[in-house]
Amino acid sequence: MTSNSAHETFLVCLERHRGILLKIANAYCRDAADREDLAQEIALQLWRAYPRFDGRVQFSTWMYRIAVNVAISFYRSGRRKTGRMEGASGERLEQLAAADRESDENAALLREIIGSFDALNRALMILYLDDRSYSEIAEILGITQTNVATKINRLKGQLRRGVAAQAVP
Repeated sequence: MTSNSAHETFLVCLERHRGILLKIANAYCRDAADREDLAQEIALQLWRAYPRFDGRVQFSTWMYRIAVNVAISFYRSGRRKTGRMEGASGERLEQLAAADRESDENAALLREIIGSFDALNRALMILYLDDRSYSEIAEILGITQTNVATKINRLKGQLRRGVAAQAVP
């Protein structure tokens, strides 16, 4: 494959799966500038890693793995300018809904609760909500399928408790 051909193939695949990039950036950054920075960093790291993409897994699986790892590193490094994911401690449902430009309060509440999870559990829940199989989630995150199932079950319980807590006046 020529360099131009590889470049074009990469761009087509990236565009086809750009929702993954945006989903991960939205999950790890609240501030629009931080989301843009993270999305650019993910795209850069994907491009750098693309020569090693061997096609043994789907492009989307490979992309998720890199995107999640970059997002976790970005979040932990403190490269965010302003929009820290502080979970439920600081900002409330209305601010999340406004920041995300969503009118659905249930989706905003879900985002808030997931935002309170640590980086690995947040990635796990994003992949689960994106209908990824346990085996694919395990491959992306580098954990066992059994661990995926156990963690998802626990996270569902946390989500139920978080929703119930918001329902109590």
